[in-house]
Amino acid sequence: MNNRPDPRFSVITVTYNAEKVIEKTIQSVVGQTYKEWEYIIIDGASKDQTLTIAENYKGHIAKVISEPDKGLYDAMNKGIAAASGDYLCFLNAGDIFHENNTLQLISDSISGNTLPDIIYGETAIVDKDDNFLHMRRLKTPEKLTWKSFKQGMLVCHQAFFAKRTLAEPFDLSYRFSADFDWCIKVMKKASTLHNTHITIIDYLDEGLTTQNHKASLKERFRIMAKHYGWISTVAHHVWFVIRLIIKPEK
Repeated sequence: MNNRPDPRFSVITVTYNAEKVIEKTIQSVVGQTYKEWEYIIIDGASKDQTLTIAENYKGHIAKVISEPDKGLYDAMNKGIAAASGDYLCFLNAGDIFHENNTLQLISDSISGNTLPDIIYGETAIVDKDDNFLHMRRLKTPEKLTWKSFKQGMLVCHQAFFAKRTLAEPFDLSYRFSADFDWCIKVMKKASTLHNTHITIIDYLDEGLTTQNHKASLKERFRIMAKHYGWISTVAHHVWFVIRLIIKPEK
């Protein structure tokens, strides 16, 4: 038995005109059996019914911020600034927790009296009706370190919980892959990384446009070169690009 308090999770959802998918995401959070969480919605001034839907759950949502932003990662930065929990969890509109006791399972998986710096797990890919399609193609490593991402983003951002005290703002110079850079930077600071060995997230398979996919690859190359050096990046990137062309990463 440990003497530590239960971890508190700051769940952050970024939205913009997400009326078709936002309710199931909200319900996934507010329906958790574990209660040590706060829910924050950062909305980019939606013009549809997103905010009306969120209003129906106002008793469960700590903060709703709706205003124009400079894109996804700018909105996420607002979420970080608004958060007060031990861990940050970015749950995109359309994504849901795998089970209604997922946060409880995460908490139960942590042993000892000290909370780990990073918590991570598996991701299931689902369709718009939440039907299971397959597990994420890149399997989560048993032991994760900041060097693991030389092989690509081996842990889905939504299944990667970082201590709020370690987090820094997302780099807005990256339009498509700032989460990749952010995870590496957080892992560089981390002393303990905890594998929950559970499926944490059901990730909505919406696909990527060819244009965004290519832009994302270019950004990831720049990020890998920055963190791992040019020689190492070139050596790994040849197969990385071929692999993603054959079957794009989720």
